[in-house]
Amino acid sequence: MANERKTESIVRTHFEQFSNIIQIEEQISDNPKIDKLLKFASKKGEGKGKPEFFITFSGNSDLLIVIECKADITKHQSTTKDKYSEYAVDGVLLYASYLSKDFDVIAIAVSGETKPRLNISHFLHLKGDKKPSPIFGSKLLSADDYLEGYLKSPEKFRQDYHALLDFAKRLNETLHSHKILESQRSLLISCVLIALENKAFKTAYPFYGATNPKDSVEEKEEKTDNASKELANYLVDTVSNELKNANLKGDKLDNLNIQFGFIRTDTSLSSKKDVLKKLICDIDENINSFIKTHEYFDVLGQLYIEFLRYANSDKGLGIVLTPPHITDFFAEIAQVNKNSIAFDNCTGTGGFLISAMKKMIESAKGDQEKIREIKKNHLIGVEYQSHIFALAVSNMYIHQDGKTNIINGSCFDDEVMREIKSRKPTAGFLNPPYKGKSAKKTDIEELEFVLNNLECLSDGGTCVAIVPMQSALAQSGKILQLKKKLLELHTLEAVFSMPNELFINSDVGVVACVMVFTAHKPHPENKETYFGYYKDDGFEKRKNKGRIDVYDKWGKIKDKWLSYYRNGKVEPGFSVKQVVTANDEWCAEAYMVTDYSVLSTEDFEKTLKEYILFNELYLK
Repeated sequence: MANERKTESIVRTHFEQFSNIIQIEEQISDNPKIDKLLKFASKKGEGKGKPEFFITFSGNSDLLIVIECKADITKHQSTTKDKYSEYAVDGVLLYASYLSKDFDVIAIAVSGETKPRLNISHFLHLKGDKKPSPIFGSKLLSADDYLEGYLKSPEKFRQDYHALLDFAKRLNETLHSHKILESQRSLLISCVLIALENKAFKTAYPFYGATNPKDSVEEKEEKTDNASKELANYLVDTVSNELKNANLKGDKLDNLNIQFGFIRTDTSLSSKKDVLKKLICDIDENINSFIKTHEYFDVLGQLYIEFLRYANSDKGLGIVLTPPHITDFFAEIAQVNKNSIAFDNCTGTGGFLISAMKKMIESAKGDQEKIREIKKNHLIGVEYQSHIFALAVSNMYIHQDGKTNIINGSCFDDEVMREIKSRKPTAGFLNPPYKGKSAKKTDIEELEFVLNNLECLSDGGTCVAIVPMQSALAQSGKILQLKKKLLELHTLEAVFSMPNELFINSDVGVVACVMVFTAHKPHPENKETYFGYYKDDGFEKRKNKGRIDVYDKWGKIKDKWLSYYRNGKVEPGFSVKQVVTANDEWCAEAYMVTDYSVLSTEDFEKTLKEYILFNELYLK
């Protein structure tokens, strides 16, 4: 006869190994919140729900593990998942649906009476989500592995990212109310994040302005009045010392001190009581914690984008930043690994370099010496605008090094180019400044930046650039001459037509394409170039959030994009291979065969809208 106590004993023994970081409770929890949530969660539809185990973490009050056991492995999961009292999976998912109103829940279903025959299923049901997602595998893990897997899961990232965007909106409103200029807001945040890396600062800042009960009234007033100014000076001095200790010297350090210097004199930050202290606290809680959990993500770039979305003068502030999922895609296209040397001649906030660093470190597989070498020598950037340069250096610092190889200057400067070439970069990435409708004839063309990047790469290096579609379509004038020069010197491997609203988060109306080149190998005659119609990345617009991956489609879509490109696979309506010259249009739309059998009314309406948008942007 099946004995559920045996199953429970196996589970209990497993988790008791980790009692130093978890607390195990059985059937009833002392936590009143858990008790209340399960008040009407009985598997039979009446009374309180009583799972076999609750597990909480001493260092993370948001996460709760709930476990349901069954002795009979045939009672693991029903086909409908609604036989709550009979099946382990059905029952534990019921409990998770109640508990997820206030907790992030890992739901574990265990069936079987012996270790070798255990059947185990894991689900993650995040707070506020309607449905759980399968996670982990079919074995019981250590408590640390559960915590780490939860924190680094795509589902948790999505939840935290949305929370970050919500905080960015609130923070922007707060900074606006304190009259902090749009162009200075990301600088303030980056300054705070660097300072929070200093343990002494992080410990001391909450006590600025604190008074002693024994102080006289005059002493208390003096401490309160001076606290904000002292904290502002302490913040900037801490950052200056941190960067100096990180081997930033001379003009670079002077430039950064100038960029952060406004904090010392800003009326709200240096004069108003507790304004700066509260900002530091909020940034630590909402942004710093995100960075510590989700490494190698261009947080400053995303905040910069968010601030631009709410600014009145956004187009005058500087640059169009590439969304993080696309910077990661670029690193995959270039097949970045631990031996790659990445170069971005239009660095911006450093998003491409951070994505490249992520891939390099993954490739190093824990080799700490190699990882240190990667951060020290394998990431190179050039940024012209001083305030954006400060953000890039800050971003690389926050991600632990790489900042000393960011150059503040023009990528066309001979001395800068010599320095870049001496480092022999193998992978080039760029999103150049876009000229726009108000551009002057003397403005640098986007393809000139592409040529510059390619010139700095080692022979056979890969350059991946995202540029306006008009650069690919031009059949006359200066752009045509640049296309000719590109093919004379380098090989055009592929062009991807990107989503029309890719840059909507930056509020910039431009339809873009991605070009992939092999450096210093002239384009062979009769070579077929791969063209991909990569218009659907799965992202959708949401109010106050911009374009986001609402339904987690991007992972599968990215895999298809990469696979088709790498294998040169042709599919009607999606991809094509074509021999082209500089006189031709470099886009999939010009050569694709349409598969009319799959067309719908919605496709027709979507194409009309895309044409109207394209006509508004480029043909008027």
